[in-house]
Amino acid sequence: MLTKRIIPCLDVKDGRTVKGTHFLHLRDAGDPVELASRYASEGADELVFLDITATLEGRKTLIELVYRVASCISIPFTVGGGIKSVADAAALLHHGADKISINTAALLNPDLITDMAKEFGSQCVVLAVDARQIAPYQWIAYLKGGTMATDIDAVQWIQEGVDRGAGEILLTSMNRDGTRAGFDIELTKKAASLVQVPIIASGGAGALHHFAEVFTIGQADAALAAGILHYENFTIQQIKEFLFQQKIPVRR
Repeated sequence: MLTKRIIPCLDVKDGRTVKGTHFLHLRDAGDPVELASRYASEGADELVFLDITATLEGRKTLIELVYRVASCISIPFTVGGGIKSVADAAALLHHGADKISINTAALLNPDLITDMAKEFGSQCVVLAVDARQIAPYQWIAYLKGGTMATDIDAVQWIQEGVDRGAGEILLTSMNRDGTRAGFDIELTKKAASLVQVPIIASGGAGALHHFAEVFTIGQADAALAAGILHYENFTIQQIKEFLFQQKIPVRR
């Protein structure tokens, strides 16, 4: 059985790591380079860096900061935010990213998923889906950092994204983001049952048992964590030790 991954997420705004609730009310969480180094040394399986205002501000991802983060870690590194083209992705891969996460640009131009998969391989293409629940068992996709709703069914979009070449799905529950109330198990389970690529669950981690639930009931392949790590509620070692005790395979 493949090991489950614990992935810290650095949401970056103005060069600083931030964390909010429901994508709002952002507060400072520290220097991204320092946090990246700490998480890598603590045993993080991968790291995600999201320049959360790049698309809204109409600019490219902070390449220099990406390079500084990449230089201090030796674990797989996913970067997203403001990526609109194959050339944008290539620049980030050249500066230390291992995978590219796309959201808004993919929704506006789905062919970008296919183009990136052909250029770099599906293993490099992470489709980020920000999903808000609007009714029981119904979620819609949002773009532009969670500020703009679409009329696109989030689960159907995940299927289309995988068909177009996405090799991994970063699935964030906007309803659960920052609440520490637990992952959206139903959303994660629904997505995992429909596609054959790894699902990274995001949004809502607040207790150790939340990770066990999303890996077992939710069938996620990886779990993103931000606030509970940034503010030192738990360490990565504590999360992994708990999962190991629950007989959930993790890299220790």
